[in-house]
Amino acid sequence: MEKKKEYQVINIAGSLAKGFLRNPLTIVLGAILLLVGYLALNTMPREEDPQIAISGGAVIAIMPGATPEEIENIIVKPLERKLREVRGIEHVYGMAMDNVGMVNVMYYIGENREDSNLKLYDKVMQNMDSMPKGVMQPLIKPFDIDIDIPIVTVAFYPKKDSDIDSIKLFEMVRTVQQKVNAIDNVAKTTLKGARKSQFNIEVDMGKLSAYHLSLGQIMKAVQSVAVDVPDVKGRTVDNKLVIFGVKNAIESVEDVGGVIVAQYMGSPIYLRDVSTVKRSVDIQNFKTAKIFLREESGDKEVTKESLMSQEREQITMTVAKLAGTNAVFVSEDITDVLKGFEGKFQELGIGYIVTRNYGLRANEAVNELMHHLIITIIIIALMLVFALGWRESLIVTFTVPAILAVTLFTAWMTGQTMNRITLFALLLSLGLLVDAAIIVIENIHRHLHSHESADKEMGELLVEATDEIGAPTNIATLAIILTMVPMAFVGGMMGSFMKPIPYNVPVALIVSLFVAYIFTPYLSLRLLKKVEHKHHHEEESDEQKTQGAK
Repeated sequence: MEKKKEYQVINIAGSLAKGFLRNPLTIVLGAILLLVGYLALNTMPREEDPQIAISGGAVIAIMPGATPEEIENIIVKPLERKLREVRGIEHVYGMAMDNVGMVNVMYYIGENREDSNLKLYDKVMQNMDSMPKGVMQPLIKPFDIDIDIPIVTVAFYPKKDSDIDSIKLFEMVRTVQQKVNAIDNVAKTTLKGARKSQFNIEVDMGKLSAYHLSLGQIMKAVQSVAVDVPDVKGRTVDNKLVIFGVKNAIESVEDVGGVIVAQYMGSPIYLRDVSTVKRSVDIQNFKTAKIFLREESGDKEVTKESLMSQEREQITMTVAKLAGTNAVFVSEDITDVLKGFEGKFQELGIGYIVTRNYGLRANEAVNELMHHLIITIIIIALMLVFALGWRESLIVTFTVPAILAVTLFTAWMTGQTMNRITLFALLLSLGLLVDAAIIVIENIHRHLHSHESADKEMGELLVEATDEIGAPTNIATLAIILTMVPMAFVGGMMGSFMKPIPYNVPVALIVSLFVAYIFTPYLSLRLLKKVEHKHHHEEESDEQKTQGAK
């Protein structure tokens, strides 16, 4: 009897199936894939939306005594021409004012901020020799827009019947801010609505004139004991000027009042002789914040008067994170710091409310999409149970988490974050991911139910069934990948926002091919069996027996 010729593999699909079909390391590979996917899922930085790098800078040049026309012609326009030579700058905006010229630049979205700032600085410094005489050293101020958006905001307020004042509230919040600022991956913290402690000097203009003094002399005297030159706020209703400064060597109101301003007829003139000094809050700061405590209203009808009675002054602390870090971990660390201060808050009568928690929202968004992802996988599995059988459905269902695991791990290794767009890309490609596995398992199912399967060894049958559909499956998958590639070349903010789709969908589709060609035959060998068919002569014998019985 002539020996049947062994099937010759002609496609990479068959080669992979043959190489991993009875390899003991195949199950180890599957476990490793699921493990790295689980690690990526739990360690990958989570965000609600992709953090888009929008950056720019400003060049400020000062020329005392110059008019706006002079500033524009000799500073702004030449500087604009030079800055357009820098690669990566998309827009240049120039402004000319008295004594000052400013040129703002905006880099293309996606440009590396540090590299772009360095190129901006180099270009300005290279052209310092062409600056006109009298221009001061330009100030280069980068814009850090990507870290200006807070992920957590906390409102601190005095509780009802609390006797804490604005200064003590600020000092306590400032202590909390210092602690939060030391948390890993925290980029920036700010305080809104804070009222700082300072000495306020109200100068009597009448006395100033009587002593033949100028306001400049007062400012010069205060400058000797203050870090910053005090600013003049303006006249009050009772014809006084308010000057405010920064506390330095000054420790009391008496110290401020004892500052010698000038000499008059051989006697010193003290600051207290021409002004009133008070220790209070920064009265020049008109930026205040209020909070309305709704829970205090109870079941009463909410009216304007009741809302006003629930109004509290508050200080809002905003916290921003570094780009590419996990918003969930940062927000949890901030929450832990706040809990550590709760005893002190209770003692001082301070309440706080987390008014924004980006990390919590990001975690909920990711978990919700993962929940929907699991539901979709279950629906696909149930459909395959009725179409092919529960064993075939189990095999295809295994391939989905394996594909997603490798895709998530690849995204983690390339520095991506897990956000709504990343998971949307996986959901979008989920229906495509099971295509290769379904095609392979369907062809295996057909071969197992064919009459020719009885003459073939199980392993050879699985390799042949996988190899047959390799070429058309590869081409179909490649065609789908090519439809996603153009999305990677979309520019601007929309291109950066949708970037996870053209990055992750092709990776997932390529991985789906390898997983289908490796694990589908491997699992089929262990879960599926050939269907036994009766030979033609046995069927004729059965028919003859039936006729004889009749």
